[in-house]
Amino acid sequence: MRVKTVNEFRLKEVDEELGKEEINLTSLKSVCFHGIPDEQGRRSLCWRLMLNYLPCSKASWSKILTKKRKLYEQFIDEMIGMPGPENINDNSRVDVTFDDHPLSLNPESEWQTYFKDNDVLLQIDKDVRRLCPDISFFQQPTDYPCQDVVNSGGTKRLHRRVQHSFLNSANVERKGLGITKIALAVKKATEDYAPMEEGSEAHWEVVERILFLYAKLNPGQGYVQGMNEIIGPIYYSFATDPNPEWREFAEADCFFCFTNLMSEIRDFFIKTLDDAESGIKRLMARLSTELKLHDPPVFQRLQQQDLHIQYYSFRWLTLLLSQEFPLPDVLRIWDSLFADEKRFSFLISICCAMIIVLRDQLLASDFPTNVKMLQNFPPMDIQVVLSKAAELAGQQTEKLIR
Repeated sequence: MRVKTVNEFRLKEVDEELGKEEINLTSLKSVCFHGIPDEQGRRSLCWRLMLNYLPCSKASWSKILTKKRKLYEQFIDEMIGMPGPENINDNSRVDVTFDDHPLSLNPESEWQTYFKDNDVLLQIDKDVRRLCPDISFFQQPTDYPCQDVVNSGGTKRLHRRVQHSFLNSANVERKGLGITKIALAVKKATEDYAPMEEGSEAHWEVVERILFLYAKLNPGQGYVQGMNEIIGPIYYSFATDPNPEWREFAEADCFFCFTNLMSEIRDFFIKTLDDAESGIKRLMARLSTELKLHDPPVFQRLQQQDLHIQYYSFRWLTLLLSQEFPLPDVLRIWDSLFADEKRFSFLISICCAMIIVLRDQLLASDFPTNVKMLQNFPPMDIQVVLSKAAELAGQQTEKLIR
C-alpha cells in the first residue's frame, strides 16, 4: 500500500475544508498555515476566502461574485479611457467656450484630472514592467484580455498614455503620504515587457490597470511604489488557476482581494502613520524586541555594529517579504501570513527567524558583510526559515501563557 505524501495529505485536508457548504474559516486557516498545495488551484480559492473576498457560505458565492465582477467592469468603463464623448469623430468640432476640453483650466475639468492621473500612471507603468523579472509570466499574454480595452483602438490602453513620458525621479511625490523611498531590489528582466498588439494584452498590462483603478478609487492614499510587489503574487496565483471558471475573472477578483489586503497593511505605506500602533516603525520595534528575546548575542552584535533594524527590515515588513525570496517561496510564505489569526504577527516571527538562521555568519562578519547579507538574503530552503519562525512563535505563545 502506497503511503500518502505530505503534499497529498495537505491537499486532502484542504479539500475537506473547502468541501463544506459552510466553510469554517478558522479551521481552513489552521490547515493553510502549513502550506497550500500548488496543484489544482486550491491556493487561489483559499486566498479569496482568507482575504475576505468570498464569504464562508457557498450558497452566496454566485450572487456576490456576479455583483463584484460587474462592479469592476463598471470601474473600467468609467475610469479607463479619455474624457469626452466616445463616439466623437475627427471631423467633429467642440465649442470650447462651453464644453470641457484638453486646454481647459477649470479645476473640475475631466481633462485636468486625466493629465494629473498620468503622473501616477507613469510610476505604475514603470513598476509593473519590472514585476517578477526572474520569470516570464508577466510578459506573456493573458488568456482573458479585457475586450473593452484591447479593442478600443488604443484609447484605453494605459501604457499609451505615458509611452512618450519620462521620470525625473524614482518616486511619485506623495505630499507627506507614503514611504519616502523603498530600496527596491532592481533585477533585469530576461525578456522585454513589451505591450501586446491590438486584441491581446500581457499580464503586466492587466496589473497596471488594477493598480491604476486602485489609485483612482483611493485618492487619499493613491499609488505608492512597492504596491506592485504586493499585487504580483496575488494576481499570479489567480491567473494561473487551472480552473478556467476562476482564471477568467482573475483580474476582477485580484482587484478586490488586493484592496482588502491593502486595507489591512495600508498604514505601512502612509508616512504620517509610521509611529502609530499599526505603523511600520512599531513593527520594526517589535522585530527588534523579538530578536533580543530569542537571540541576545546576535542582537548585541548588530547593536555593536550600529546595524540598525531599519537598514534591512523596512523592506521586509512593508512588502511582506515579496522581494526577499523567489516567487514560489513568497506564495508559500503568504499561505501562512494570510492564515495568521493574529494577522501578520507571524511576519515578525519569520523576519526574526531569517536573522537567527544566519547567526553564525552574522557573529563572525563585519558591518559591510552583515548589512549586505541582510539586504540581500541568501538563497535558502524556505521551509528552514518557516520552521524556525513557527518555533519562535510557539515560544512566544508559551511565554504569554505563563
